[in-house]
Formats: sequence, structure tokens, C-alpha cells
Amino acid sequence: MLNKFYYFFFLLFFLSFNSNTQAQEKIVFVDINYIFNKSTAGKSVNKQINDKNQKLSTDLKKYQKNIDTQKEKIIKQKNVISKEEYKNKILSLEKEIQEYKKAINKKKIDLSNYKIKVRIEFTKLLQPILETYSKDNLISMILDKKEVLIGKTSLDSTKEILDLFNKNVKKIAVK
Repeated sequence: MLNKFYYFFFLLFFLSFNSNTQAQEKIVFVDINYIFNKSTAGKSVNKQINDKNQKLSTDLKKYQKNIDTQKEKIIKQKNVISKEEYKNKILSLEKEIQEYKKAINKKKIDLSNYKIKVRIEFTKLLQPILETYSKDNLISMILDKKEVLIGKTSLDSTKEILDLFNKNVKKIAVK
């Protein structure tokens, strides 16, 4: 009977100690995308991505216009040139279109890979800042805001992390 009493007392003590410990842990959340888009280094790299995307779009429009012009020219020559020559010009144009599609797809893949590399580098640069912030402020856990369903705004540390990121990171260099 005495053993059961000690066991019960120990269990009660352990549970109360455990709940007090959990209540003292500090958890905050941070909007990582906001930091990426609003930081000085993030804005710079986003501008580079947008410029590359815009150039790709401009090149595509320019090429499409060129192809349309060549098609019209070939169609106008249809009755003037031989069937064999017409067929060869059409095949040549189709081959040029296929080569251009490959080049555009390669540029799109390169841009996509560049975006991935930028995000990876951004995360590498942000990680030590989050670790230092966590240690300095005795924070047990930092969550990404997109993973938080609901939380007090007082737990949002995005502005502080953005300030630290801007202070410590001037450029995101991608190899």
C-alpha cells in the first residue's frame, strides 16, 4: 500500500513538474517569404529573377513574331516556287521552331534551377540568424508562419528577424 502511495505521489509530482516546464517554453513564428521578399538582399535577387523572366518573355515574343513573318513569306511563295522547294522551306522552318523550343525550355529550366539555388542560399544565410536570435531571446522553437494556423501577433518575430537579416546579409550570391 505504501508503495502505491509513493508511486502515486511521484507520478503527481512528475506531471506537475512537466507541465510547468512546458509552460515556460517560448515559441515564436516568422514569415520566411516576407523576409525573402522584403529584405534588401532578397529584393535584389528577386529583381534579377524578374529581369531574367522578362528577358525570356521578350525573346519568346520576338521569336514568335519572326516565325509568323517567315510563315507568311513562305505561304506567299507557295504558288511561285516548286512543291519540293516549298516543302523544304516548311521543313526547315519546323526544324528551326523545334530548336528554338529546346532553347527556350533550357532557359526555363535554368531559371527554375536558379530560383531553387537562390532559395537554398537564402535559407543557409537565414539559419544562423535564426539560431542566434533563438539563443539571445531564449526561444525554444521558431516556426514558419505558413505552418501556423492561428497565433497571437505578439508571437510574430518577422520584423526583428528582417532587421537582423538586413543588418547581416547584404547580398545573396548564387554559384
